[in-house]
Amino acid sequence: MAHVVLTGSNRGIGLALCRQFQERGDEVTATCRTTSEALDALGVNVQTGIDVTSDAAVADLVDRLQGTPIDRLVLCAGILQRQTLDHLDIEGIRTQFEVNALGPLRMSAALAPSIPAGGSIAIITSRMGSIADNTSGGGYGYRMSKAAVNMAGRSLAHDLRDRGIAVSLLHPGWVQTDMTGHSGQVDAETSARGLIARMDELTLSTTGTFWHAQGDPLPW
Repeated sequence: MAHVVLTGSNRGIGLALCRQFQERGDEVTATCRTTSEALDALGVNVQTGIDVTSDAAVADLVDRLQGTPIDRLVLCAGILQRQTLDHLDIEGIRTQFEVNALGPLRMSAALAPSIPAGGSIAIITSRMGSIADNTSGGGYGYRMSKAAVNMAGRSLAHDLRDRGIAVSLLHPGWVQTDMTGHSGQVDAETSARGLIARMDELTLSTTGTFWHAQGDPLPW
């Protein structure tokens, strides 16, 4: 049984991941700013008040966990604000960087000391952060923040390799969640199954690579 710690656990993909990890017998610590009825109903260890943009909140989580070993850290918290060149919201772009890029880095730095050799970090990113795959433009804050977290994940993979910790960067697909207005191509449960399969396949030989939940490698 692995101990899995997740961010962004109260809805969408994060909630689906919590449910599936629990169903297969893993110990789940679900972190979020505020909980939900669906998350509480799972009966997992819910830690509220965890804002990934707050140094104090992340430090508080470290204190709550009291050094409990973390076999898998899954960084799922994220936000999407649509931006066009004609309607830029610079503050909104900055907020997306705080949540989507700096949040996963902050959590990884704080919790990496609790991850033993053989453990892993999974960053739920997006192919919208792929420079090569950008064929439509727009989405400035989201695209830029996801490209940034991809670089962070790649650096983490190098820095944590000698500790025996592997890092994966995973695109969940276009998922039917509140974030997408439920306009996606797959539901959260299907996406979560694919994401977990990719996490299970991760080794130090594939650390720092970028994958679609369906199993296809993605370009940077």
